[in-house]
Amino acid sequence: MEWVDEFRQRMRGFEHLHSEQEGGVPVSIKVRVTGGCFHREHSPHAYQLIDKFLHAHHLRDEGISFEEHESGPEVLAYIVLTAGVLNLSVSVINLITAIIKARSEGIKHGDHPNAPVELIVRGFNKDGKLQEEKVLTFHTHDKVDAKLIETALQNSLGAGKPEAPKRKKRAK
Repeated sequence: MEWVDEFRQRMRGFEHLHSEQEGGVPVSIKVRVTGGCFHREHSPHAYQLIDKFLHAHHLRDEGISFEEHESGPEVLAYIVLTAGVLNLSVSVINLITAIIKARSEGIKHGDHPNAPVELIVRGFNKDGKLQEEKVLTFHTHDKVDAKLIETALQNSLGAGKPEAPKRKKRAK
């Protein structure tokens, strides 16, 4: 199975969990390393910090899922459409910021490799076609700023990537 098919299944499963929410869209925000790996085996210090953050916050209650992959973590979030704009929650921004900061801190404490990470927004448009946009790149010693991350992600989502699906209202 190709990764796009696996990704589509992962997104459909995540969307199914949040099918009661109307007017939004499931989105993948990937923190992908540009070279090597970014998972527990090679980044134990970073994952200690990430685990600490995840333990302190109950993100599943907010429609947010954390997925581990060899190429780097992925955050699945259900982004709600408000006044015609897809809006990210503060929790999503804080989690992405924590992951990128943990990566930098982990490298300072011996995690390998130290390749930059890219912040990528992925999803499917109304025709079912994969849309993927690299929105930022962070090098090991770059300052990680939550406002910069929020602005870059909002700009990406504001450009209509990905699109919110049309949903039929359910009878109550």
